[in-house]
Amino acid sequence: MFQHLFAEMNKMLHEIQADYPTAEGERRNELLSKYNMLHRISDHVMDEWLLFAEKLSEFRGQADMQTQPEELPGQEAPELGMDAFVRGQGYYKLLMYRKCIEQFSEVTARHPDSLAARLYLAMAYLQEGDGCAAWEHLHHMLGLIRENKLKAMVYNALGCIRASQERYQEASELFGLSLMHDPALPEPNVNLEVCRRRGGKLQFGQQLVSLL
Repeated sequence: MFQHLFAEMNKMLHEIQADYPTAEGERRNELLSKYNMLHRISDHVMDEWLLFAEKLSEFRGQADMQTQPEELPGQEAPELGMDAFVRGQGYYKLLMYRKCIEQFSEVTARHPDSLAARLYLAMAYLQEGDGCAAWEHLHHMLGLIRENKLKAMVYNALGCIRASQERYQEASELFGLSLMHDPALPEPNVNLEVCRRRGGKLQFGQQLVSLL
């Protein structure tokens, strides 16, 4: 539900960034007014989200007191109950990836083998254009994953990182490992063709993104 709002905000910000350096007089004042409006909206959204996250956390604490442990979903993953985890999810949905990274770094400091936190960190770093940091978290996940399909998706993502760095031979090997773990996964075959041509649109895989 936030995507339309933030798409419009990003469009307006792009307009400000493009026009402001050469704008003068009334146009410059108009752009400054738009910037101040975006800043107010951003602050308001964050205040409302953090208030909501606190209420979620309070209810979760009450549920822990009133409900038997086996009735609570995700009880096997204690990091899901951390405030930093809840806030990190919110920041990711709001496209505030640097803030998301801060929160999930706190989660992995306490729970270094959390698959969910590592995946959020990897995807947030990819959104920030930091393939090396994303690689670190995805590679850490490989040692924890038992299910072949998920492992195939991670190998495909790792291959995309290497291909984006124009390390096509390594990327091809990773796409091959992805297919070895799940021959039905469509993205690695597309990405292998990108490697063969030394160019094209890489497919990280919507299935991996949908896990967030």
